[in-house]
Amino acid sequence: MTTDQLSRRKALSWLGIGAAVPMLGACGSRAEARSYRVSLTEAQWRSKLTKQEFAILRKAGTERPYSSPLNKEKRAGTYICAGCDNALYAFRTKFESGTGWPSFWKPLPGAIVTATDYKIGYPRTEVLCADCGGHLGHVFDDGPQPTGKRYCMNGAAMHFRPG
Repeated sequence: MTTDQLSRRKALSWLGIGAAVPMLGACGSRAEARSYRVSLTEAQWRSKLTKQEFAILRKAGTERPYSSPLNKEKRAGTYICAGCDNALYAFRTKFESGTGWPSFWKPLPGAIVTATDYKIGYPRTEVLCADCGGHLGHVFDDGPQPTGKRYCMNGAAMHFRPG
């Protein structure tokens, strides 16, 4: 083999490794070892949640944009996890993002945890319920002040408690 062939082979190897890393990351996107206060079997979650709630909270699904009644919710109250009733967001932190999903600029203290998610090929910050680990949505850095964050949540992952 010539030096050029060895250099080319080495470059191709590095390109292959670079392409594989995001895929390997995707395999472990929720693999971080955490224990949650609320822990049920898959069968128990299926019996507790609606089909859509289960798909989103337990399988990290996403509802269609503009499909949640929570998009139009304007009353005073608290948005809670549909899986475990953990208080997640105060109504005062909700804003209209124009994305089609309920959006908030700040969660309640201790309400959520985050993980890195590679499901669509690049890293995003996944938002999980701190009490049950249910998938709620993602957080982005294009929200309003004072935080600059947009917590883009699946409405079907939450319920609204007026008050």
